[in-house]
Amino acid sequence: MTAKRRLLLGCIADDFTGATDLANNLVRAGMSTVQTIGVPSVDLASDDQEGPDAIVVALKSRTISPQDAVAQSLAALKWLKSQGAEQIYFKYCSTFDSTAEGNIGPVTQALMAALQSRFTVACPAFPEALRTVFKGHLFVGDQLLSDSGMRNHPLTPMLDANLVSVLQKQTTLKVGLLSYDVVARGAEAVRERFAQLQADGVEVAVLDAISNADLLTLGQALAGMPLVTAGSGIAIGLPQNWRANGALGPAAAADKLPLAKGFKAIISGSCSLATNAQVTHFQQLGCASFRVDALALARGEDLVAHALAWAKPLLTVENPAPLLIYATAEPAAVKDVQAQLGVEKAGSLVEAALASIAKGLLALGVRQLVVAGGETSGAVVQALGVTQLAIGPQIAPGVPWTFASNGAQQPLHLALKSGNFGGVDFFTQAFAVLHD
Repeated sequence: MTAKRRLLLGCIADDFTGATDLANNLVRAGMSTVQTIGVPSVDLASDDQEGPDAIVVALKSRTISPQDAVAQSLAALKWLKSQGAEQIYFKYCSTFDSTAEGNIGPVTQALMAALQSRFTVACPAFPEALRTVFKGHLFVGDQLLSDSGMRNHPLTPMLDANLVSVLQKQTTLKVGLLSYDVVARGAEAVRERFAQLQADGVEVAVLDAISNADLLTLGQALAGMPLVTAGSGIAIGLPQNWRANGALGPAAAADKLPLAKGFKAIISGSCSLATNAQVTHFQQLGCASFRVDALALARGEDLVAHALAWAKPLLTVENPAPLLIYATAEPAAVKDVQAQLGVEKAGSLVEAALASIAKGLLALGVRQLVVAGGETSGAVVQALGVTQLAIGPQIAPGVPWTFASNGAQQPLHLALKSGNFGGVDFFTQAFAVLHD
């Protein structure tokens, strides 16, 4: 009988694209990783099976009520602890976006209470994706978060780049800062500063980080901390701790997926600046695309049927190119739709339509699917009945291919892209990576 592998890291992600982003970084660092869709009802590996080094539980909790986000996160924590997770990682977006009431602060506070932890950290930095934190302020490339396209996000607009301020408004915990000058002095200096902050009553420390070297330093300092809260960047610094104590072997390729087959398609619901540029680039290449209009949906037009009727003759062996079905729009257009329909109704109409289209595309033989947007990805994955994803090769920082290894209606390669990630050629580059 093979001994069950220790579960080193148990992760709770507040959306599906964020979950694959985190899992991608863990796999790149040599940790075998499985992503589940929602909280599993059974053990992931029985006693005679070799389990993964890390499990990422993907929730759809970023924009729901704080009470519901807390309840779902605590359920995920309970399950991960039942699997023996040694350290817990609460993952949110690298742009720290949340509603005015939360949910980063409320979930962090609830997880700390459940773990009886008196101190944790917050660090959304992911330099590879141009997210850095300096003096507690979050930058997107060369811009402050509040000056970036995130200020116009339709669900979670971010108007303040000061993370200490943003987080303090969401929690009764005392929030402080561990600044870059401390990080530059190494892991031991970081640990000493942790102790000083705790002595001063700080319960959550926002961490500066502007490079991968900083993330490695911080990761080393976080060894043994019961709860880490962060974007996906800190994940590259944690595996070294288990490698150092012998619990994790040498880094090895852990991103092999089954051979990709079937037709190719893209579903885009994100309205971020990056995704808008990707849609435009795809269309400029002359590739086929179909627009889903929220106002038309509200009028009762059956755009699901229209989209699938449009797609069917294009999905042929003679036409190997991917096709695009999108609801992506510029910020001004999104605001106009929201003004007419309301934010919640506009979002739910589009998500439901895109999820139904995804099911229809699978019925037409699509087996390679890119989905852009966190909310859209959540809706699509749930509609397809996917319960578990194997993590494959990286397309762009934060975005890997995955394989729906169980629960899907059909075998399926999926790429779940956060709206802000990827270059302008992401949609075409994604399929090139899968077939390398």
